[in-house]
Amino acid sequence: MRYSIIGTGAVGGYYGGKLARQGHDVHFLFHSDYDFVKGNGLEVKSCNGDFHIDNVNAYNDTAQMPKSDIVLVALKSVRQQTLYQILPPLLKDDTLVVLIQNGIGLEADLKSHFPTLSIAAGLAFICSSKTEPGVVRHDCYGSINIGNYSCADKKKIDGFIDDLRSAGVDANEVEYHEARWKKAVWNMPFNGMSVVHDADTAELLERYPQLILDQMHEVIDAANACGVHNLDYTFADKMIQMTQSMVPYYPSMKLDYDFHRPMEIHYLYSRPIEVAAAAGFDMKLCRDIKRRLKEMS
Repeated sequence: MRYSIIGTGAVGGYYGGKLARQGHDVHFLFHSDYDFVKGNGLEVKSCNGDFHIDNVNAYNDTAQMPKSDIVLVALKSVRQQTLYQILPPLLKDDTLVVLIQNGIGLEADLKSHFPTLSIAAGLAFICSSKTEPGVVRHDCYGSINIGNYSCADKKKIDGFIDDLRSAGVDANEVEYHEARWKKAVWNMPFNGMSVVHDADTAELLERYPQLILDQMHEVIDAANACGVHNLDYTFADKMIQMTQSMVPYYPSMKLDYDFHRPMEIHYLYSRPIEVAAAAGFDMKLCRDIKRRLKEMS
């Protein structure tokens, strides 16, 4: 299958790089570091072993890219309007678009613009960053869950997961709504708190352990109110343990804030809070974090 990566940053660069290293046909969209990558390739400095892609299929315009079987979108969600404009040249009738983005409501909004599109969610559990041109730093983890949103061809999802696994990525299919809310259980406490309190994951757990846990429980309660099954407080305990074992890490929202980039407040906070409210649940703690982030943005 042919792959296109929209947003070759910390996440898109890692998964796209893994697929390309395995020999899959992968085409990458770059922005500021296009010229650098054309001349120097793409480097992944990984805790599981460094690797370098010498001859990258690099582009700075989707109009120049071939149509693809699977498009992996790893753009920040603040750029969704841009996504809607640059996506069409990559699409065939059966193209699967996988949104490896943070938040709730992303797939529904994409579907409203492209009603017949096959869409899935990609929920990445990874600590990675990109702070220099053409270099992705992968510190730990790296698994990804795939939640089918509107793809009628189950074989396309299965084939994608098989390709990821062959490339050394721990990939699994999960129920869509469960997957999105499970990712929110980690994202909503740690992303916002890291900005508000100017702290990495280890510092947050040391200084605010109960508040982090309470926020996780609130997200789980919201998910249950929205009809999500197989998600209870034991998942919060698992996320706490996972975070304690990882290298101290600044979540993506903290990096965006530090580099004076727009923060993903809408899909990470506003949208899930609205969805939960429509189901009769008030996310009070997360509303407070959202308010403070708005004041800082």
